[in-house]
Amino acid sequence: MALVESNKQGSRYLNRDLSWVEFNRRVLMEAKDPGTPLLERAKFLSIVSSNLDEFMSVRVAGIQDQIRAGYTKTDFTGYTPAGLYKRLISRISAMVGEQYRTFRELSRQLGKEHILFLKYDELNSMQRKSMETYYHDIIFPVLTPMAVDQSRPFPLVHTGFVYLAVVLQREQEQLVDEEEQEPYFAIVQIPSNLARIIPLPHHSNSKKQTFILIEELIRHHIQTLFSGYIPLAVHEFRLTRNADLAIDEEGAEDLLEEIEKELRKRRWGAPVRLEIQKGIHPYALEVLEDEFEITDAIFEIDGPLDLSFLGKLPGLVKGYPKLRYPQIDPVYPREFDEEEDYFEVLKQRDVLVYHPYESFDAVTDFISQASEDPAVMAIKMTLYRVSGNSPLIKALAHAAESGKQVTVVVELKARFDEERNIAWARTLEKAGCHVVYGLVGLKTHAKILLVVRQEGRDLKRYVHVGTGNYNDITARLYTDIGLFTTDPKIGEDASQLFNLITGYSEADQWQAITVAPTDMKDKLFTLIRREAEHAAAGRQARIIAKMNSLSNQEMIDELYAASQVGVNIDLIVRGVCCLRPGVEGLSERINVRSIVDRFLEHSRIYYFENGGHPEVWLSSADWMTRNLTRRLELMCPVSKKDTRETLVQILMLSLSDNVKAKLLIQNGKYEPITSRQPSCRSQFAALDINAWKHFESPTPT
Repeated sequence: MALVESNKQGSRYLNRDLSWVEFNRRVLMEAKDPGTPLLERAKFLSIVSSNLDEFMSVRVAGIQDQIRAGYTKTDFTGYTPAGLYKRLISRISAMVGEQYRTFRELSRQLGKEHILFLKYDELNSMQRKSMETYYHDIIFPVLTPMAVDQSRPFPLVHTGFVYLAVVLQREQEQLVDEEEQEPYFAIVQIPSNLARIIPLPHHSNSKKQTFILIEELIRHHIQTLFSGYIPLAVHEFRLTRNADLAIDEEGAEDLLEEIEKELRKRRWGAPVRLEIQKGIHPYALEVLEDEFEITDAIFEIDGPLDLSFLGKLPGLVKGYPKLRYPQIDPVYPREFDEEEDYFEVLKQRDVLVYHPYESFDAVTDFISQASEDPAVMAIKMTLYRVSGNSPLIKALAHAAESGKQVTVVVELKARFDEERNIAWARTLEKAGCHVVYGLVGLKTHAKILLVVRQEGRDLKRYVHVGTGNYNDITARLYTDIGLFTTDPKIGEDASQLFNLITGYSEADQWQAITVAPTDMKDKLFTLIRREAEHAAAGRQARIIAKMNSLSNQEMIDELYAASQVGVNIDLIVRGVCCLRPGVEGLSERINVRSIVDRFLEHSRIYYFENGGHPEVWLSSADWMTRNLTRRLELMCPVSKKDTRETLVQILMLSLSDNVKAKLLIQNGKYEPITSRQPSCRSQFAALDINAWKHFESPTPT
């Protein structure tokens, strides 16, 4: 839209990768918050590490590739790859330092509660005896010391694993000139198939719960691996490699085999980051730098490498309810609880389900009922990320074995879930399901389930669309929305969408839904511009958009233009946001907030005031370039008054949050919200279902 003025390149936008660092810092703030229970703070520290691993192995790795290729052009936020890389490494280094200061403070606080990580020399005699046995019986047999010398080249170092770098000297070796004598070098991988946190035994009357890390045990017993040598130094290191897959889909005869081949290549990806333990022996560091050819992305760590192990700690600590969030048992959706027959309920009304406050079992039970129902003719659904022991897979397999037509679109390219999805694809195929892998060049990210049922002479379609994956585990950890509907237009669109994915059909015209990459972006532009027209004409105009990330430049420009003509815009963006709010003459009417709390905010809800006739949409898509142009995504209207009002209530709860919400300011930083209103923590308020869900007498749809 022409109203967006051309400012200096980059001044209108925040950089995507720098914005991500700010997001991970907000996660770190939860680990630092004294109001967060101690064991939950440990979980947040774990998440910071896991997030950073993925970011380094994909985003930072991509920037390094650009630098090596000599790419020097600026992106739309004004950064060259080299300039951005330098700033990222600086900010990440500062964040990692803050993370480990937080870890040390957390360890002190846990110690006050008698939960301690001990060094070997702190063990009492009983504990030492137990750990001696554990080391010799369990750990020692699986260790493999790997020497590095002229006859034995440097072994493959796997990405993400913790290793020990061992500097050695031969016993009783007479050194003529110690400075000229080069020491021996070896590495030892910390076994990934053994628990990293080892509980220590205690006397029955002790209040303490103590643990030791497996690397501490191995370090103490390192001499058992190198007889005839004296260990001069033993320090941890960890390598992160480029984990992005380069898949030639068009040239691949079998996409599943091609992805399996690329997964094997991932272990050989170019080194991206080297983490080393503080105080590492200079010779060990020199060997590692030479081998991995890393000089700038080296992080010296004052503490245990890879704090993701802290995610296991709450499950190992016995008791201590005050150090945890109160347990939450998702309620079963009342609409389905009152009537066991899903099909009868859905003939009367649409049903909206809000996870994790309402149970994902409703989705699983719906598929299970469909698999058992003799009137059901076909089941079709998309699967992007599925849990390790998914009940959905069992229900789909049972349906196929019962003679129903079952079609499953399995996205093999879901990053870091590729191997699991390959396994599920093969399981479903063996059961008789039709398994397809989507369209060439596009990830299938849409979340949709279609059940076709014979009712008299007619076929009736039952549809579930969602904002999150069909994953029973993450449905307890993420906030997501699912809509069950029998709307005939949505049903016909669902059939057409599956025909588009599985066959050669092309979508002529969607009746209700809109789909990326063909028309979703244009549809969103139309909706935003309509709000601008309402504002210009003096009618009610407002946009509320809740999503995970906002980084598409064209979308940001459309929002700027709408703001300039008077549209009030509230954006609830959990993670990356490249829009710069509050700029005079550009984005004065745009507010951006992020909520990071107990659950991962994951739902995508889009509200348009439309001159007093509101429209609300659910979507699988964020407003990122990849979602709008390189993925198969879905956006579905919520047309029934009661379900639409429920979504508005959910949005209002998020906008009322003044406890965990942070406001984005012009410089890209986030600030706490200062408000005279009573405190509102939206995720905790949502535990009261009456705060957001309206129940009315069922009326015919």
